[in-house]
Amino acid sequence: MASNHLYLVDGSSYIFRAYHRLPPLTNIHGQPVGAVYGYTTMLWKLADGLRKADGPTHMAVILDHSAKSFRNDLFDQYKAHRPPPPEDLVPQFPMIRDATRAFSLPCIEEEGFEADDIIASYAKAALRAGWSVTIVSSDKDLMQLIEPGLDLLDTMNNRRIDADYVVEKFGVGPDRLGDVLGLMGDSVDNIPGVPGVGPKTAAKLILEHGDVEAVLAAAPAMKPGKLRENLIEHADMARLSRILVTLKDDVPLPDPLDALALGDIPEPPLRAFLEHHGFRSLVAKLGAVAEAPVTAATAAPAPPTVGPEAPCDHDAYEAVTTLDALDRWVAEATAQGIVAVDTETDSLDPMRANLVGVSLALAPNKACYIPIGHVGGDLLSDAPVQIDRAAAIARLKPLLADPAVLKIGHNIKYDIIVLARAGAEVTPFDDTILMSFALDAGLHGHGMDELATIHLSHSCIAYKDVVGSGRNQLGFHQVDLKRATHYAAEDADVTWRFHRRFRPRLSAEQVTRIYERVDRPLVPVLARMERRGIKVDRAQLARLSADFAQQIAGLEAEIHALAGTPFTIGSPKQLGDILFEQMGLKGGRKGKSGVYSTDVNELERLAADGVDVARKVLDWRQLAKLKSTYTDALQQQINPETGRVHTSYGLTGAQTGRLSSNDPNLQNIPVRTETGRQIRDAFIAEPGNVILSADYSQIELRLAAHMADVPALKEAFARGEDIHNLTALELFGEVNRDTRARAKTINFAILYGISRWGLAGRLEVTPDEAQAMIDRYFERFPGINRYIAETLTHAREVGYTTTLFGRKTHFPRINARVQHERQGAERAAINAPIQGTSADIIKRAMAQMEPALAAAGLPNVRMLLQVHDELVFELPETDVDAASPVIRAVMAAAAEPAVKLSVPLGVEIGTGPSWGAAH
Repeated sequence: MASNHLYLVDGSSYIFRAYHRLPPLTNIHGQPVGAVYGYTTMLWKLADGLRKADGPTHMAVILDHSAKSFRNDLFDQYKAHRPPPPEDLVPQFPMIRDATRAFSLPCIEEEGFEADDIIASYAKAALRAGWSVTIVSSDKDLMQLIEPGLDLLDTMNNRRIDADYVVEKFGVGPDRLGDVLGLMGDSVDNIPGVPGVGPKTAAKLILEHGDVEAVLAAAPAMKPGKLRENLIEHADMARLSRILVTLKDDVPLPDPLDALALGDIPEPPLRAFLEHHGFRSLVAKLGAVAEAPVTAATAAPAPPTVGPEAPCDHDAYEAVTTLDALDRWVAEATAQGIVAVDTETDSLDPMRANLVGVSLALAPNKACYIPIGHVGGDLLSDAPVQIDRAAAIARLKPLLADPAVLKIGHNIKYDIIVLARAGAEVTPFDDTILMSFALDAGLHGHGMDELATIHLSHSCIAYKDVVGSGRNQLGFHQVDLKRATHYAAEDADVTWRFHRRFRPRLSAEQVTRIYERVDRPLVPVLARMERRGIKVDRAQLARLSADFAQQIAGLEAEIHALAGTPFTIGSPKQLGDILFEQMGLKGGRKGKSGVYSTDVNELERLAADGVDVARKVLDWRQLAKLKSTYTDALQQQINPETGRVHTSYGLTGAQTGRLSSNDPNLQNIPVRTETGRQIRDAFIAEPGNVILSADYSQIELRLAAHMADVPALKEAFARGEDIHNLTALELFGEVNRDTRARAKTINFAILYGISRWGLAGRLEVTPDEAQAMIDRYFERFPGINRYIAETLTHAREVGYTTTLFGRKTHFPRINARVQHERQGAERAAINAPIQGTSADIIKRAMAQMEPALAAAGLPNVRMLLQVHDELVFELPETDVDAASPVIRAVMAAAAEPAVKLSVPLGVEIGTGPSWGAAH
């Protein structure tokens, strides 16, 4: 029977790999099946591939029966720190067993024993019968079993693990690995081991003395020190740990060896299983497409779980310059079902960028670069050998749009826009920058270079090192292919490595919902909005620029007259000298550089004291900024191809989750000033269309009323009352223009954790008067005070706050000893759950908006802009009456069903020929 070869699959590792590497999926019955789909795909590939390639004769999948085993009787803290399986994974366990049986593979488990013990027992029995054995796992505990005739298959890294590998990794052979594991312990399984003894020390001790007992016997004679003390003090735990890591290899076999014979995969039971769940792409592999719709459209085989990785090897990357090579990469990516993707272009603006090349990665150091737009480095150089652009896109399009292949990108919105302009759709996808943001917002930045340093201890190739700098800087299309391949393929490789680390953390750290249900769905929505852009009236902008220039010149003359001398108003040093030395104003403070501070706070202080020149400098600064940032810059930012302005939205720019707007930034146009309205008037609709603005009314105050549970505020919102009038009445006993304005300031300022001094400055009162207003506010609305206290207590304890949808914002300085750092973190922590929930709600509204408009038969209503709590649309004038209630309904109900608010969300809608007229 020497020709028999038994494969034993560690099924538990497959299950968790599948679960953590796929987004939450549901089948046609509404059941969670992400792990089921991934497990099924992985098992199919294994069973079918091995049957064809390696010729195994027998195979079984071994599972853990439960979390308890005989080891818990030996040590009640065994695996005590392991969290329970995720809530949505538990109901998938029976379906995974069904999947195994659908392949007609034995699915074996035994109560009281772990899967490793059953694997060990089958392996020993097979070896005694003269069979060869391969264990499909990379678990270090199972490496103890390796001997002649038995190896491990690590499908994560597609390698065989033998005795030499164990020696290289642990310093001892498989026969002594259990002794090393016993001494070093295992934090995951809560096996204590000996404190202070790591893998290297354990291996050294075992090599010197032979086994655990010999090490403990030799301990008293060792050199005095912490190691000797720990070995003596924790000898009993070392002995217990050695027992706990020992695999029990004499478990009675539930099924005889001959019952594990592997044959062809029978089609009927597998088809029935796949069609029951609606796994259409998998049914297609059987030769026919199921009738049932596929709801697991984003499903894909899981990539490897995190394990030891080789450093980035740039020489291992391939430059793909022939269609045959490209076909090979596309075929392998399609078969694997997951691929990292990145693009290289000649511009940071995705709406103007030309596609220069595409990089792919399938595993660490298995990456390539496909150049399609390179030219010679200078006029005398020929273009390098590369694939024709149209031919390359034609080959890549099916892969990029394949619903069974998960594409991974880092800030993939950019790549989606660039590839869409080239005619290729990218779906489904994961975005590692959004994963990092969901996990670690507030802790650090989320750019590739920073994350590579933090998570991979790797320094990415700097862009300037590839293209140069200054006058000699090249476009990426001019970079030679070797350097371009190193740089571009590294981006895809690093993205792949990020995904291996971040995807398992989403569930473990309970941020899957915010990533899957709020942030990721928004990426294609924003990509479409950015591609649409918005029309601006160039002539109106030019008129405004000229008008602003005239006003600026007038202000300059007035400022110079008040100062008594001409000077450069934009120079902080010259302005400071004028104000505090020549004019002799009081209160000037110099920074470390010896220059007087002339920031906005300082100028507003002076203006409040009646210093006219300070007020005029503030006006001058605002006009100069509006002119340079908007009326001048917007004219240059009109896209020559579309005639429109295309802002770029950032999903990770604000740590609370708010979207940022860049190039141009359309979120900082003043809201309530005449100049702000004039700038908005330049944003116009195409002929026959109008602009529609839909704005949440006081959404943060409404959320505060809900989250802090303030009955008076909730009732007022329910009745549709003016909340600032209510606050004015509660605080000042009367409502007039002055008290309402003060109440409005207080309402918003307290939600931002303002101090008595900050409020005093805004209301132009003394700090004591401001404190009295804050005290009165908390007395009338005690829920707000309670909310602030509870939020700060929680943030100090765990280091972060959460929104109603589970978005985490970290505050690493919340317990800082430096007062201003701590207070700054506290103010941000008070506001983050409210502002973050507001951001989550409008994101959900945006993701739901296009399907709702399409369902209402309104395909010509196009969402163009998002500005804080406002959405801006362009639509035919004839669609306004039909579209307005749809837009209002989507925005008002955007929190549901995930969150049920106790206050209504008010939405104000306006229309007009321009954004200014609609706002």
